[in-house]
Amino acid sequence: MESLDQRWERLSPHVAEYGPDDGPDDVPDNGEPRPAVLLFHGCGGLRAHLDAYARAAVEQGWRAFVIDSYAPRGWSRSFALSFVCTGVFLRGSERAGDVLAALHGISARADVRSDQIALAGWSHGGWSIMELMSAELSRPSNVGLREADETLLDRVRGVFLAYAYLGPGAHAGRRWSRCPKVMALLPEHDHLTTPRHTRAVFDRITGCGVEVEQVALAATHAFDEPEATLPMRHDPVLMAEAIGHFRRFLGGL
Repeated sequence: MESLDQRWERLSPHVAEYGPDDGPDDVPDNGEPRPAVLLFHGCGGLRAHLDAYARAAVEQGWRAFVIDSYAPRGWSRSFALSFVCTGVFLRGSERAGDVLAALHGISARADVRSDQIALAGWSHGGWSIMELMSAELSRPSNVGLREADETLLDRVRGVFLAYAYLGPGAHAGRRWSRCPKVMALLPEHDHLTTPRHTRAVFDRITGCGVEVEQVALAATHAFDEPEATLPMRHDPVLMAEAIGHFRRFLGGL
């Protein structure tokens, strides 16, 4: 089982960085300290739509970091569709270790404000973030790590969740150990859950003291992925609306 540093060392070569060009080109990690948002893909792996969200964050004055959980493990998209999307490998509780390790590594950068970090997750990525926020980190094995620094969660100002997976295996609605602001995009035609169940989950989390803004959209799961296939359906209008909500959320942190 890996330590935080070991997990970050494995992930860091596969992180795409976006940010204002305000530092010397030949000196990485040396720009103006800015707030940062960490983006975590769904079970299908990196898709083009995350680039649009990351660029929207930069336009808000944030740095954005898209973390690939599959390349460090040597997994292809076809492998992930067969074994991650079906719950065989890398469930949300284990991938929560990726979220914590990325928070550990990125918040230590000189060009990032460690007190103003946001986490953003799509589907499986949202599940992983929710698992981390509710995990008992005094037992780091709960997130697939040998050791875990619980104080890292104090750096999280906000959590953005787009159609977070809330089905079997997800510990939905458990009490969170920290209370950042949350925005949750809730597709009304999500084939993986029902609107009633989704609202109930976030209502329970709200009851724990977390401020949750629930945004209902007349959309399917993964509506913002241009490559979405049935029963999912890409909707460019709603994708633009979702990116607008993302901008608004970051602007309010």
